[in-house]
Amino acid sequence: MFEKRPLVPHRVRRPGREGFSWVDRRFVRDFASGLSREAILLYFFLAAVSDRDGLSYWGDAKTSGRLKLQLESIASAREELVRRDLIAHGMPLTQVLSLPASVRGLA
Repeated sequence: MFEKRPLVPHRVRRPGREGFSWVDRRFVRDFASGLSREAILLYFFLAAVSDRDGLSYWGDAKTSGRLKLQLESIASAREELVRRDLIAHGMPLTQVLSLPASVRGLA
């Protein structure tokens, strides 16, 4: 069996003291295929910029600029993620939620 080792051991990724970023691989396996590409991009972005509680203060205009998406696309992707129970949104916060036990709202 092949032994899996880091290719660059001194660059192993660890959560920093000031932030916390991680994506449960179930997101890719169970949820991503039912989402638009904009929703997937927004989910990964929010996971990257959120704190250890999954909270982010990034507004639509700033997020739109970073992701190079129109404001309407950000709003639509956010609503898609809310419908699928992947994030919660209440101005000015967005929270990346723990993944639901089952895939919802994919029809």
